[in-house]
Order: sequence, then structure tokens, then C-alpha cells
Amino acid sequence: MTKYILKRILVAIPVLIGITILDYALCSAAGSPLAMMQSARTSAAALAQKEIALGLDQPVYVQYFIWLKQILQGNLGVSYKTFEPVSSMIASHLGPTLLLMGTSLIVSLLLSLPAGIYSAAHQYSKGDYTVVGLSFLSSSIPSFFLALLLIYLFTVQLGWLPSSGMMTLGSGGGALDVARHMVMPVIVLAVGMAGTNIRYFRSAMLEILQKDYLRTARAKGIGRWRVMNRHALRNALLTVITVIGMEIPVLFGGAVIIEQVFSWPGLGLMTMNAISSRDYPVIMGVCLFSAVVVLVSNIVTDILYAMADPTIELK
Repeated sequence: MTKYILKRILVAIPVLIGITILDYALCSAAGSPLAMMQSARTSAAALAQKEIALGLDQPVYVQYFIWLKQILQGNLGVSYKTFEPVSSMIASHLGPTLLLMGTSLIVSLLLSLPAGIYSAAHQYSKGDYTVVGLSFLSSSIPSFFLALLLIYLFTVQLGWLPSSGMMTLGSGGGALDVARHMVMPVIVLAVGMAGTNIRYFRSAMLEILQKDYLRTARAKGIGRWRVMNRHALRNALLTVITVIGMEIPVLFGGAVIIEQVFSWPGLGLMTMNAISSRDYPVIMGVCLFSAVVVLVSNIVTDILYAMADPTIELK
């Protein structure tokens, strides 16, 4: 196991460097952040001085190696807009994002796992067709459209739920207030993931239910409930682990849009603000952090996969 982890880390390093090169090239191709600083009161001399101070007068590859050197020293840089350390900005916005992502992931599993098991146990029944149809519907609805629909229904029409922020301004906050603000963004993220997960779990359960040892168990008179939950579900755990590992990148990507729509003070909203102002140190810091999270989650998923199934050999 230790040899496998070290091997995966060594493979992940060049992948991570390649991601940073691609991200930096895309940022540079988008234009100079000095264009966002121009105004009627800004002189050309001031812009030139700012360009030198930020190191933007250097070629792109030189800028990249300067940034990479700072990263290796543990410095993610300073925001062009707020002049805050990027590491501090990520740390301050990470908590709301993890709260939103973790809750959405749990809710999606609570919805999709029972639905997938029910659909597999009642294959080709009306209930099966209903569950599969709803799963296709939920995974095909654009998240921003569903978010706007929920805002119109529960905020504009009914006035039940707040549509922006993490807590009510001027109030002391509290868990209940945060929960009310989380309802709609969690629904949007969880529904989209649950639609895809239901089909994964259904396929996994159907494949396991056709195994010879389960047919033998049913032939011996073991109850259907025991066969499904004690034997089939336990072996379907591999699919659950795989799906959770796959959801991490999906959650990060979806959270960017949802946090922007609901003004959720997480990494997604911070990233969108940085993109709109061409705040490249913040963009690169978030991209680097996201890439590390995805690579680490893949390694952890493989390790959990091997722990759940001892017959798998890690090489």
C-alpha cells in the first residue's frame, strides 16, 4: 500500500505541473489585469509602473516560473484587487464551500442509494420506470435554471426561504438561519448528482443480484430483505466509493455556478469575482487547490476501493 501511494504521488506531480501550466496559459491569453485597472484618472505612467511592480512586463514563461517558485516556498501570492494573501482568502472561503458540498453530497446519497436499490429490486415495474425517468429528468435540468426556478417559487412567490448569502444581515446568525440559507443551493446540487447516482447504483445492484451466490442464497430460502441488504448492498459498496470519488470534481465545478447564483460566500463566488476582475493570483491559487483536492480524492478512492475489496491488487 505504501509503495502504491508513493507511486501515485510521483505520477500526480507532473500532472499537477501540467495543470498549472495550462491554467497559467489560459489566464495570460485572457488579457492583462491592467486593463481592468484603467480609468479616466489613471495615467499611462502609473499603469507602466504598476505593470513593473506586478512583474507583468516579463514574458509569460518567466512570470510562470516566478509564480512556481513562490508556490514551492509556500506563498500563493497576493490578490491584485484586495491585496490580501491568496492563502488567507482561500482559507476564509473554504469553510462555507465544504459545508455546502458536504451537505449536498450526503443528501444526494440519501436520495440516490435507496432509490437505486428500489429500482433494481423492482426491475421493469412501474416504480422502476418512474425512478429511472425521474433520474434522467433531474440530471438533465441545468443547475442554474433549477436555481432560478426555486428562487422564483420559494423566495419571490412564497417568501419562505432567503435567496442569497449564508446568513441574514443584521442578525446573530445561528445554525437555523444558516440551514434556511442552505436549503435551495443544497437541493440544486443534490438533485443533479442524485439523478446520475441512481443509475449507477441501479446498474451495480442489478449486476450483483445476477451473481450465482445470490441466486443460491435465494434458493436456500434466505429472505429477500436479508439478501438485498446484507449481501448485495455490501458488495455494491465499491460502486458507492467510486461514485463519491467522482462527485468531488463535479461538486467543485457545480459549486462555482451555484455559489454565484445564491451569493454563497465560498470559493466559487470568490473565483467568479476573481475571474471578472482578472485577479490571476487568486484564480491560480484556487485552480491549484482544486487540482490537489481532485488528485488526492482519486488516491483516497483507490485506497478505499482496495480496503473494501481485498481481492484487488494495487500496483
